[in-house]
Amino acid sequence: MTKNNLIPVIEFCNNHEIEFSFIDSLHEFGLIETIIEQDTIFLNSEELPKLEQILLFNKELEINLEGIEVIIRLLERVQKIQHEMNILKNRLGLYESL
Repeated sequence: MTKNNLIPVIEFCNNHEIEFSFIDSLHEFGLIETIIEQDTIFLNSEELPKLEQILLFNKELEINLEGIEVIIRLLERVQKIQHEMNILKNRLGLYESL
């Protein structure tokens, strides 16, 4: 992982007008990963879409962290099931073409 992919948490918090404790709570809930390098906490840029979705749930929809955790886990399960369905459709297509 390169430094270019890392965003300081403080910078993210300032840009989105949120408290550092919110990011810390998300990390404790296992919803996001943080990286510590040289006493600075960073976010991987790949986490940004998920993190912005979480912020939307929290700020706009006023959903608490427990609710966000449930929603994120369900969305991850749906994505996994969709991926598995695509694999099965592809396999079925192979057999149907025989």
